[in-house]
This record gives sequence, C-alpha cells and structure tokens, in this order.
Amino acid sequence: MNQLRCAVIGTGYLGKFHAEKYDSLENCDLTAVVDINQESAEIVAKKHDTTALTDYQSLLGHVDAVSIVVPTSLHFKVAKDFLEAGAHVLLEKPITVTVEEADELIAVAKENNVILQVGHLERFNPAIMGLGKMKDKPLFIESHRLAPFNPRATDVSVVLDLMIHDIDIILALVESEVERIDASGTAVLTQDVDIANARLTFKNGCVANVTASRISMKMERKMRMFRPCSYISVDFQNRVLTKHKTGEKEMFPGIPEIETEESVFDNGDALLTEIQHFTACIESGEQPLVSGEAGKAALQTAIEISKLLTQKG
Repeated sequence: MNQLRCAVIGTGYLGKFHAEKYDSLENCDLTAVVDINQESAEIVAKKHDTTALTDYQSLLGHVDAVSIVVPTSLHFKVAKDFLEAGAHVLLEKPITVTVEEADELIAVAKENNVILQVGHLERFNPAIMGLGKMKDKPLFIESHRLAPFNPRATDVSVVLDLMIHDIDIILALVESEVERIDASGTAVLTQDVDIANARLTFKNGCVANVTASRISMKMERKMRMFRPCSYISVDFQNRVLTKHKTGEKEMFPGIPEIETEESVFDNGDALLTEIQHFTACIESGEQPLVSGEAGKAALQTAIEISKLLTQKG
C-alpha cells in the first residue's frame, strides 16, 4: 500500500494529538512535524520517530497531506501555500479569519484538485453520527455548550471558540439559509465575549436558540431538536442519543403514547475518526463531511453573531 506522506503544522495542545493519530494509521507516513518553537517540535518528533522542522515552507511539494493546527490568524497563509503546492489540507476551525479568505481557499483547493476539510470535530462525535440523515427537518433546536474558563483559547470570542461547533451542526441539520439573527452576550474574564446567546431564524421556518459560555462552573454540551411528532436529545459529552416519538398505541383516548429509544455510544476517538475520514476522502476523491464550504458557512454565521454582539457592546 502506498502511504500518504503527512505532516502536522503546529505542535501545540491539539497538534500533538494530530501527530499521534497520523502515526497510528497504516496508510500514513508521518513525514514531519513543524512548529516555530523548536523544542515543542522536537518533543513531538522524538515521540513519533519523525523529523522536527521550524519552517513549514521546506515541506511544500514534499508531502501529500497536512493538518494545520496553528493560530487562526495564520490559517489562510499556511493553508494557501500547501493547497497551491498540491497538498490536501485538514484545517482546524474556524476555517479562516474572514469569509473572503475562506472563499479564496475554497477556490485554490478546486483549482488544484485537492481536498480542503475543516476540523469541526463534533461532527465526528459518535452521538451526532448516530443521528444519521433526518427525513423530517427540525422545527426548533436548542443547544448549550458550557465550559469552565481555560486560558488556552482566549485569542477569539466564545462564539468562534465554542459556539461555532453548534452553528456548524445546526446549519448541516437545517439545510436552509439564515434569515435573521438576534444575539446578546458579554465579556466577563477576558477582553472578548465570554458568554453569548444567539437566536437563528431560518428561511424554512426553523428557529435555533444557541448558548455558549466559557465561564461556566460545569461542563455541558447538549443539543435538543424538535420535529413533527418527535423530540431528539444529543449529549455530546456523554455520547448519548435519545429519541422520543409518538407510537402507535394510545396512552389516553386520542393521545398517542410516547416511545423512547436511548443509545449510549462507546468513548470512541473523534479526532482519529476525523483524520481517517480525511485520508479516505483523499484516496476516494469524495468531498469531506465538513468541506471548505461548510466551514465558510459556519464562519459567516459566527461573524454575523459577533458583529451584533460588538454593536450591543
């Protein structure tokens, strides 16, 4: 089997896990890891018996695929260089800083006939994958993504840090254009918004109420969706999918009973599944589950929410 020559650009908190996954895959050869912090790159490289570099440009034209796990402000430059060099790119979320940058990356990927996948990891959570393709679209969605404060991701607001995960999933579920956005939020511990709520109204009539906080005293990642004759709950943290729907029997005259089906999924490894999906798309030529277009749509909505919050601030 011909192995894909792979590299990881950025060996910080998340990048080191990307390196670990590539190293575990038989169809991949982890050619190098790159970080401007030489010590960080060398620690990861030594663990996986690969090459440590501080300049990613030396890899252009010498690798088939890369994971780019650098600060968001560098996403566009690094991803564009690799796409133009003919490498497939798995780019951490958010895709870029601006929608215009996202458009350009999508165009460059198409011009060079390479895969551009965006790292919205929750799409590969076993609970949401267990949902499958829904025949009936949701009428109302409610999501809560709450986390204790972590100084690691304070270079962006809670909208681009946490809420964008749920925005991406909701856009994929609803499959309709956003018609109106209302939002409120505030900064608490940082200079940017730390807790926010947004209400998305779609052209098909669906409404989504999305809350994200990075200053919570507890961890919670849940989404609830209401469809005709059914209610579905997704617990991302505990990997539980619960479906409630009307049954054929009656619990009162003229009132159908409610049937409940709960699925609890194994721990799994969402990042490994994401990278396996990425490499499978490279080999098959199929478009990834989270394409550049999907990443752009999530970014565009997140930016609109952020603008509303800035205006109110």
